[in-house]
Amino acid sequence: MITLTDSAAKKMEQLMANEGASDLALRVAVKRGGCSGFSYDMYFDSEVSEADVTDTFGAVRVVVDPESAPMLAGASLDYKDTLNEQGFAISNPNAQSSCGCGKSFK
Repeated sequence: MITLTDSAAKKMEQLMANEGASDLALRVAVKRGGCSGFSYDMYFDSEVSEADVTDTFGAVRVVVDPESAPMLAGASLDYKDTLNEQGFAISNPNAQSSCGCGKSFK
């Protein structure tokens, strides 16, 4: 299961508040595609299956489908807001390599 850093959880809380729906969860998934073979997909989802793996970080419920869960085990989602970097980034110990843009992995 992927974990959220404190800064990622706080930013997600802000984004979810902007959506105005308290029943949303952050869905993190791994999809086939991208230049290295797999890519990450993140979006707010109101549908959660019993088979999904879930965890809560602050007020943010994170949902991962059973197929993506093994590839995200030990991974973490961080948010940076500095002069040089802004946005979310996934650090995944299961990724053998990633493409130059950092959007896909193998």
